[in-house]
Amino acid sequence: MQESKRQKQVGALLMEELSSIFQRLGLSMIEGGLVSLTAVKVTPDLLEARVYLSLFQIKDTAGTMKKIEDRGWEIKKELADRVKHQLRRIPILQYYHDDALDHADKMEALFRKIKAERPPESDSAGGGAQE
Repeated sequence: MQESKRQKQVGALLMEELSSIFQRLGLSMIEGGLVSLTAVKVTPDLLEARVYLSLFQIKDTAGTMKKIEDRGWEIKKELADRVKHQLRRIPILQYYHDDALDHADKMEALFRKIKAERPPESDSAGGGAQE
């Protein structure tokens, strides 16, 4: 099901505000690693928001996610103060680890390994296009 225009607007508003809240609360840098918001998806009734976080160079992803969830009330309170005039109800925030970058890094490493193992191809091996 596609997101409605209102869902996209609310998601963009939440993402912008949450990004600045994370920076203000010191949650964008945890244990020497970087935490960034990659997306905010809002349900059609606008009562729940899924916040996708990318964790870069963080060893303990589960621990980091727990720290963020433990401070969820503080994040939601600040968010409520910022968007109370734009939204009737503040959505319930659920945090998810967005591991798309991890998958991309693994794929890149696999491609480099395959390329290194493959013998070099010679371009002068005749057999060009025949007409």
